[in-house]
Amino acid sequence: MKSRRIKISAGRIATHVIFILLCLLCILPLILVVAISFTDERTLMVDGYRFIPQVFSVKAYRYVFSGATSVFNAYGVTILVTCLGTILHLFVTSMLAYSLSRKEVTHRKGISLFVYIPVLFNGGLVPYYILMTRYLHLKNTIWVLIIVNVVSAVNVLIMKNFFRTIPDALIESARIDGSSEFKTFYKIVLPLSTPSLATIGLFVAIAYWNDWMTCSLYIEKSKLYTLQYLLQALMNNIEYLQANVHASQSMEAALGMLPSEGARMATCVLAIGPIILLYPFLQKYFEKGLTIGAVKE
Repeated sequence: MKSRRIKISAGRIATHVIFILLCLLCILPLILVVAISFTDERTLMVDGYRFIPQVFSVKAYRYVFSGATSVFNAYGVTILVTCLGTILHLFVTSMLAYSLSRKEVTHRKGISLFVYIPVLFNGGLVPYYILMTRYLHLKNTIWVLIIVNVVSAVNVLIMKNFFRTIPDALIESARIDGSSEFKTFYKIVLPLSTPSLATIGLFVAIAYWNDWMTCSLYIEKSKLYTLQYLLQALMNNIEYLQANVHASQSMEAALGMLPSEGARMATCVLAIGPIILLYPFLQKYFEKGLTIGAVKE
């Protein structure tokens, strides 16, 4: 019995060590990115990347915020699009999934097949662009940034299977007590679906936050630029300036004036900051939210 306890303890220690190493593999690159963003560009070119900056510099952040009005405006647009888009996505997805999960809904199998088809087939970018610009007239509007991800067939199917785990007796008892279908959904079903809503909501929020392609296709007004698109344009501007340095200037002097590597890392820090702050509040829902509803009964 004593030797068995020692083996169990050794196994637990090994497990903890493995997970600690895995956590370090995830955290250390992030720390390195932050360190590079605060390192002088000349030092980066000479000494390479280091976890502790030898020459501290905020020149990269000064360059990124050189157009501070544009950056803060892009932050506002991205936050607005992420919040509204995530709320609308959860609203539409949950209502559609709940309807498809109820056996009494007419033609629910046909509708489920219609929802499943986009998982396998895609109409392509050109028809989608024509739909958004010529028929829906959403070009250069903030709604085009929201509508593109307002519903996902995969999330509908996942949440549909999640709703199936809710006992039918609970729904029937609410109906017997005189509760309407909408009241049952909002008062009973949604509170029980918090893990699934939180998990899908975070994934959708990350998708909205990191989306720059939509802005590049449909937005031409600078006041509607998202953060990701603005930061990518900033990076392209740095590459353009580096490629067109005057012949009389040495590359070292040019890089000393223009914080290319530091600016890249500074944009990464600015882009991932809000998501990192949001993640700990939703982490407790992940395990249950990813497992319940992911397996079809």
